[in-house]
Amino acid sequence: MLEEDEKKVEILYKVLLLGDWSVGKTCLLMRYMENTFTEMHLSTIGIDSKIKIVNLKEGLDAKIQIWDTAGQERYKTISKSYIKGANGILLVYDVTQRGSFEGIKNWVKQIKDLVSSRVNVVLIGNKIDLENQREVKTEEGEQLSKEFNYQFFETTAKDGININEAFEALIKEIAERYSYKPVKHGYKLENEKASKESKGCC
Repeated sequence: MLEEDEKKVEILYKVLLLGDWSVGKTCLLMRYMENTFTEMHLSTIGIDSKIKIVNLKEGLDAKIQIWDTAGQERYKTISKSYIKGANGILLVYDVTQRGSFEGIKNWVKQIKDLVSSRVNVVLIGNKIDLENQREVKTEEGEQLSKEFNYQFFETTAKDGININEAFEALIKEIAERYSYKPVKHGYKLENEKASKESKGCC
C-alpha cells in the first residue's frame, strides 16, 4: 500500500480529435467524458483538453489527455503544433457533410507531414442518427479506412453509439505500441515496439 506522500507513476498518452468544423468533435468528447449531449454549444476556439484515467491492465493505468481542436481554417496552425506531439488521433467527418469526408485526405497529409514518429489513427464517421440526411455511405468510410490502414467506426454522439468503442480502440492501439517497465509505484513507458505490431499513420 502506498504512503500518503508517495505518488503513483502515471503513463500519459496525448490524443487529438481532428476534423473539419462542425463534424461533432466536441460532442464526441463530451459523450465519452461525461456521457452528456447538447444540441447547442459554442464552437471550440483554438484548443481545449480534458483528462481521463483509463485502466490498461491490472496495475497499469494511463492518463489520457484528450485535445479537442477547432476545425476552422484560421485555427489550423494551432492544430498543427498539437499534431506533432500526439500519440493517437481520432479523425472525424460528418456523414451528412460530404465535404468533411473529402477533407479527410488533407488531414491525413498534415498528419504524415508533421508527425516525426508513429501515431495511431482511428477514422470516425459521426452523426449517423441523421440517416435521412446522409451523404457519405458506410462503404465509403470503410474503403477509406482500408486505404490508410485505420480502424473505422460510425458514431452518434446524440445516441451514444460506438463512442466508447472508438476511443477504447485507439487507446488499445497506442498501448500496444509500447513496452512498460515496472517501477516502485506503477509502470513507466520503456520502448516503442516494431511498427509491425501496431497500426498507425507514420
